[in-house]
Amino acid sequence: LFAPLRSSYRYLQRQAHENTVVFYSCVIGAIGPVMAITIPPIREHFGYRPAEHVPMSYPVPNRPRRPVQGYEDE
Repeated sequence: LFAPLRSSYRYLQRQAHENTVVFYSCVIGAIGPVMAITIPPIREHFGYRPAEHVPMSYPVPNRPRRPVQGYEDE
């Protein structure tokens, strides 16, 4: 019953020893999608709230513009 799992474990153990960089690259690559699914609910559980959006423009006041005076540019 456990023979395929035992041989798979033995193969992974051998690859970790012989091709260390490739093995751990695959391990880290497999962890990425798992983290993308599991981390957001954990963050919400601990009270994380997203930051407010950065304004895309400067707020313009609701009044007529006054001409600039006192700079002697003209």
